[in-house]
Amino acid sequence: MLIVSITLLTVIIPGVAAGLFAYRWPQAAPTAPKISVPKVKQEARRHPRLVAFSRSRLDSGSATGLLLSAAIFVFVVGAALVAIVLVMIHTNSGFARLDRSVSLFGAHHATALSTDFLRFYTQLGGALVIVPLGVIVAIAETIRQRSAAVFAFLTLVVGGQFLVANVVKAIVDRARPNFDQLTGFSGSSFPSGHAVAAAACLAAFALVIGRRRSLRVRAILAGLSVGLATGIACCRVMLGVHWLTDVLGGLALGWAWFALCSIAFGGYQLRFGAPAKTAEETVPS
Repeated sequence: MLIVSITLLTVIIPGVAAGLFAYRWPQAAPTAPKISVPKVKQEARRHPRLVAFSRSRLDSGSATGLLLSAAIFVFVVGAALVAIVLVMIHTNSGFARLDRSVSLFGAHHATALSTDFLRFYTQLGGALVIVPLGVIVAIAETIRQRSAAVFAFLTLVVGGQFLVANVVKAIVDRARPNFDQLTGFSGSSFPSGHAVAAAACLAAFALVIGRRRSLRVRAILAGLSVGLATGIACCRVMLGVHWLTDVLGGLALGWAWFALCSIAFGGYQLRFGAPAKTAEETVPS
């Protein structure tokens, strides 16, 4: 029961924290970027060169240029976190020092019950669950919201994260733990594909399902998406198929990819290029 209890704590604590944050500071959530017109005008008057740059990036030839620049910046921040984890791995510092001990802990305390539970739970981050779930969410929310953008957004998030994760795996080519591996696996170890998929896709599902719903519902969905993702990451470590740093890098990469996609689609606006269009309309001449 110890392994099960630890896994549940990795679900509950981050999930509750994320839900409370989304409820308390909804305007700070990266899933719903909003632009204050008075603030934009004030900053535009203070920074005329920035206005000129914005207009040059918002002409008819590059309507989403400024937006994509900002989105790329957000993605680079996430990628930087992944790079920091890779440095830890290379230098055996920081969280990398815990890799071996955490893996051994999972192997030594595994029971038949905990292994069955972890094997079941970890499938929530696998392609056999993520892809069909994405299709169901896309169909249901397209009907409810009557917006084809739902399909485009989820296709980008779900399909893109698989590509990004596999490219990084091929580049890093890290060996997996060689202790008791309690479930099947494939590919190199870094990053955890399940962690990337869970972080990116569950957040995307929460964003889409939360559109046109109350703040409380959106906060609950945010908490569930974060808690379930961190729980899946814990499962991969406790099952002995990933190092701790693999799942930390996977979570960072998954959320970074989600941030890039959600900003490109304007968060809850779910319209590609929406933030850039808003900025263009509010920046004074």
